Amino acid sequence: MPTITSVSPTTGPTSGGNSVVITGTGFTGPTTVRFGGTATTFTLDSDTQITAIAPPGAGTVQVTVANAGGTSNGFPYTYVVQPPVVASVIPNSGPSTGGTVVLIVGTGFTGVTSVKFGATPATFFFGISSTLIIAIAPPGTGTVPVTVTTPVGTSPGVPYTYVSVPTLISVTPNTGPVTGGTAVTITGTGFTGATGVFFGFLPAVSFTVNSDTQITAITPVGFGPAPVTVTGPGGIAGGVFFIYS
Repeated sequence: MPTITSVSPTTGPTSGGNSVVITGTGFTGPTTVRFGGTATTFTLDSDTQITAIAPPGAGTVQVTVANAGGTSNGFPYTYVVQPPVVASVIPNSGPSTGGTVVLIVGTGFTGVTSVKFGATPATFFFGISSTLIIAIAPPGTGTVPVTVTTPVGTSPGVPYTYVSVPTLISVTPNTGPVTGGTAVTITGTGFTGATGVFFGFLPAVSFTVNSDTQITAITPVGFGPAPVTVTGPGGIAGGVFFIYS
C-alpha cells in the first residue's frame, strides 16, 4: 500500500496549476493522485516520488495516492486565495482632467472592492473577470500607482501618468496669405508630446515642439479666420485664430 510522508509545497493558489512533489513509498504501478475528490495529472518519478499538478480547489484537502496496492493515507494541502496583482494598465497615461477609460490587466481580481489612482478612487470601475477590470481615471497630477483591492488584500501599484491639458495663449504673427507658408510661433502650456497642429480643419504643413510652452509651425493654405488647435496626450487646446488675408 502506498504511503505519503510529505507534500511540497503544502499550499497553493485556488486556480491550481502549480507543481507539487509528493514523497513516500510504494508508488510503483498504475497510480491515481487525488487532491480531495479531484484526480489530477502527474509524473511518477520513482517508487518514492511523484510530481503532480494541483487542480483548482478551495480550502484544505487531503492528497492521496492510489494503486493496485490500495489507497495511501491523506496528506493535507491548503488552497490559498491569492492577493490581486496588477500586470499592466492600458493606456498608462491620460489627461490631468481625468476621464480616461483604462483596462487593468492582472490576476486575483475576483470580488474587487476598490480601484485607486494614487490615493484617489477611480471615478468608475467594473470587474469584467478575475483578470480584467475596466475603470475611469479620476483627475490627478504626476505619476501615481494604480492599485486594486479585494477582500484578500491590495495589489502592488503600477504607474499611471497624468499629462497636463494644453492651453493656447497666442499665435505670432496671427495673419498671413491664403496660400499658406507663413512661419508662426504658438505660445501656451502643455505642449510636450504634441501630436498635431491645425489651422481650421487643415493640419500645419509642419511643426516643431520647441518646449512645453512653444511650438513653431508652417501654415497650410486657408481662408478667413481659422481656429488654431494643438492636440496632445493631455487633450486639445484652442481659443486663438489665424486670419488668412
